[in-house]
Amino acid sequence: MTGYRILVIEDDRLMRNSLVDLIEAAGWIAKPLARATDAQRWITQFEPDAILSDVRMPEMSGLELLRTLPAEPPIVLISAHGDIPTAVEAMNHGAYSFIEKPFDPKRLLLVLSHAAEQHKMRQNNQRLKARLRQLSGLDRVLLGQTAQMHMLRDTVVMVAGSDAAILIHGETGTGKDLVARAIHDLSPRCDGPYIAVNAAQINVEQLPHIARCAAGGTLFLDEICACPIDMQPMLLRLIEAGEIFGSGQGLPETTDLRIISATNENSVAAVAVGSLRADLLYRLNGFTIDLPPLRERRDDITLLAVRFLQEFATLYETEPPELTDEDLAALIAHDWPGNVRELRNLTERRVMTARHGLGSMQDVLSDANRNQLERSGLREAVAAFERQIISKAIQAHGGRMDDTADALGIGRRTLNEKIVKLGLDKEALL
Repeated sequence: MTGYRILVIEDDRLMRNSLVDLIEAAGWIAKPLARATDAQRWITQFEPDAILSDVRMPEMSGLELLRTLPAEPPIVLISAHGDIPTAVEAMNHGAYSFIEKPFDPKRLLLVLSHAAEQHKMRQNNQRLKARLRQLSGLDRVLLGQTAQMHMLRDTVVMVAGSDAAILIHGETGTGKDLVARAIHDLSPRCDGPYIAVNAAQINVEQLPHIARCAAGGTLFLDEICACPIDMQPMLLRLIEAGEIFGSGQGLPETTDLRIISATNENSVAAVAVGSLRADLLYRLNGFTIDLPPLRERRDDITLLAVRFLQEFATLYETEPPELTDEDLAALIAHDWPGNVRELRNLTERRVMTARHGLGSMQDVLSDANRNQLERSGLREAVAAFERQIISKAIQAHGGRMDDTADALGIGRRTLNEKIVKLGLDKEALL
């Protein structure tokens, strides 16, 4: 096995040579430097696994070096003038360890080996993540170069290896199904089935069939907060024990599957109004992933628009239309309530109009904005009316939800869903 690579920074020649001899005797590779000001250049060229540096040196001290370098590779500081405040300062600024001279050679080598091994493990982990992304095409599926998207891709790789239940939060159009599918494709269950269903539309009879179909793979439950209340005990049993009852309600069937769920609603609020069981939510969110809306990663908008334009141009056998400065300004200024799905739809319309030599991205976006305003105006009016009627009914019946639902002529579950969607605070109304 190749030995560790240690960058040694020590202004005293005798001590520097002694440290190099010690490191090379351990079978490692040492690169000696007399000045800390040369460290950055040699980190790039030598690629050390750890840095061993004296504290007190001319031009730049070990503590100053510590403040100027990134977190990797790890730095071990040594000093003949060790004291508690210096050691505390060193550790607060990210030093891996602080050792006083004269030091025990075996202890120094042990500390350096631990630091170097940690560095190698982090490098291997990063390479593995990059390789997994390359193999799965994750960068092509979850498009974007903003910090949020880099973090999202890393999270997908991290959770894919476990069998924990995952709850994905995200607005409409943010790609919840894409994320769920990516997790499945990177998981040990990738050769098994991936079954996606709308949790709001399944019933007791359908669930055993769905569970059988998803056996050995992944079951993706979208709109989990709208799941019928009578279905939720069965889902809870499926997650906890891997059991599902058939229509005859005899002995339960056992099945092996992973559940990933998603919602564009506030799951905690859904529990508060009784439309989602608290124990079910606890089981569903073994790990939670929050997807960023497009308006919070505007630096990705141009990249996405260009990618979608090229994709649809290939589909419609035409050249992708160019984006003018005015187009780009309009795209960046738009609020994107429909997120990436909305952007994808708009780019398709732009390619279709460009085939006939018509329009611009600005025109397509302006038409969409007008239609959105018309739709949102009607929605807001209906929502305001519903909010007023439901609020009065809750007050009239003293907060008794069954009586309120009966008076409004709707089911209890429908009432709960409307309370969540309209953002009503039942306690504040009473």
